[in-house]
Amino acid sequence: MSSPSDKPGTRSVTPGDPDDGVWLARAVEVATRNVADGGGPFGAVVVRAGAEVAAEGNRVTRDLDPTAHAEVVAIRVACRALNTFSLAGATLYASCEPCPLCLSAALWARVDRVVFAANRYDAERAGFDDREFYELLARDRSTWPSPVVEHRIARAVEPFEAWRALPSRDPY
Repeated sequence: MSSPSDKPGTRSVTPGDPDDGVWLARAVEVATRNVADGGGPFGAVVVRAGAEVAAEGNRVTRDLDPTAHAEVVAIRVACRALNTFSLAGATLYASCEPCPLCLSAALWARVDRVVFAANRYDAERAGFDDREFYELLARDRSTWPSPVVEHRIARAVEPFEAWRALPSRDPY
């Protein structure tokens, strides 16, 4: 019988930083406290230069915001605290394996690493099944339950032309 950590994409690895366990424990603490406060069982911590920049729990139901996952909220708070949209040089610690939304946010934020404690199969046993989203993103869009379609209009690329023409743009 295989354990959840034996499933594809969830193999355990030797931590890349001796403090990984400490920061993961902090993320789990944030998640557990978030449950006690009426939130979801997810927590995330952004660490840069060995210091905590942000530690946040899932706020989906509290804020009535389906994008307010712990990792996304922690990234938002960390970026504001550091006055930047790039978290290069930072590590995102998550109490659980990030869903596709959170993983995408971490990639856009340019974090150096994402380290998580529990995996998607642990979350599934608690009623949080991200597998559907992982599988959906691998399928052709024509099979998705909500249509995602291109409807090209004459001015479609106008915002990009304005961006390219802006000498003061801040590339990201």
